[in-house]
Amino acid sequence: MMKSETTERPTAPLAPEVPAVPRSGHRTRWILIAVGVLVLGGVVWQITGHPGLKAKAPPTDVRTVPVAVSTVVQKDVPIYLEGLGTVTALYTVTVKSQVDGRLDNVFFVEGQKVKKGELIAQVDPRPFEAALHQAMATVARDQAQLVNAKLNLNRYDELSRQNLIAKQQATDQQAQVDQLAATVAIDQAQVETARLNLAYSHIVSPVEGVTGIRLVDPGNIVHAADATGIVVITQLDPIAVIFTLPQDDLPAVSQAMAKGELTVDAFSRDGGAKLGTGKVLLIDNQINQTTATIRLKALFPNPANALWPNQFVKARLLLTTRAGATVVPTVAIQRGPKGTFVYVVAPDSTVSVRTVDIETAQGDQTLLKSGLKAGEQVVVDGTNQIRAGSKVSARSVDGPGGAVAPPTTATP
Repeated sequence: MMKSETTERPTAPLAPEVPAVPRSGHRTRWILIAVGVLVLGGVVWQITGHPGLKAKAPPTDVRTVPVAVSTVVQKDVPIYLEGLGTVTALYTVTVKSQVDGRLDNVFFVEGQKVKKGELIAQVDPRPFEAALHQAMATVARDQAQLVNAKLNLNRYDELSRQNLIAKQQATDQQAQVDQLAATVAIDQAQVETARLNLAYSHIVSPVEGVTGIRLVDPGNIVHAADATGIVVITQLDPIAVIFTLPQDDLPAVSQAMAKGELTVDAFSRDGGAKLGTGKVLLIDNQINQTTATIRLKALFPNPANALWPNQFVKARLLLTTRAGATVVPTVAIQRGPKGTFVYVVAPDSTVSVRTVDIETAQGDQTLLKSGLKAGEQVVVDGTNQIRAGSKVSARSVDGPGGAVAPPTTATP
């Protein structure tokens, strides 16, 4: 048997052997990433999807708002009209001398109350006393002549009846008697004038009032034609107030005055102090076209001199009394795009919006035509925190010590 010879071929030298990266490493890395994704998805599903492990939303918190409320009432309400006024004295007199002469004495103190007819000053009376005496002497002389003329007239009449003298002589004597009688009358008038001038030298107060600042000192010569007087006297009790109202109020005021006297209260300019109460005397006969207002004059008793001439005051006229009016606090009235409304608190402490129709406002009270009934409660404080359906904790301000907040503007 022949042995086959194996012929070995020469082989080329091999390149250096590079260790191969096992494929299992890439696979492991991707497996780890996939496992991580699955784990994360499971956690998310456990939190959001699993019915037993779903996060529960916190319950809704219904907040209770504390508010102040007032009860709607039905009562009689006085209706007032308010206007600005000026205090005016009923009488203001500048006292002047009615005769010429030297001012001898002044019998008043500045600011003193004087009565009507009270002596306040005196002009030198001696010239007027002398004139009076002269006039009285003239009267006596002319009266004596008149008496003698009358006696002669009687004699002439007797002689004329006996035809012993001409009738003309008796007639002339009668004319002389008449002339002398007229002369005596003139003389008596001069006596009255002299007495009047003497009286004028004693200057008295023409009205009851209060004296002002003295304008002339004693010793000066005063004249009846002087522009400046001796003093100004102003009557303070009673005193008048002239105030204005819009012309739209004229019909209502006229109708009320036709039914009886109208009462007016006068307050200080800031409205804080009441100065007096008076009665309306009249409505001026013209409307001021520039201001569209009417003027009214009222008379006030003023024993304490609380009202002073030219003082500015607030006048409040009681026009009428509205019987059985539905009344709410003015601060409860809200205004929105749909008009006026209030927040009404129901028995279950929820709030609803109620539209109201206003009749008139009287200070801190508002009278309603419609929209509310007596006994209902309206919110007067805290309206800026509530709306329809809000739950509230109500605190009444109708009792003693309750304070009502200023009005707010809200939208229903």
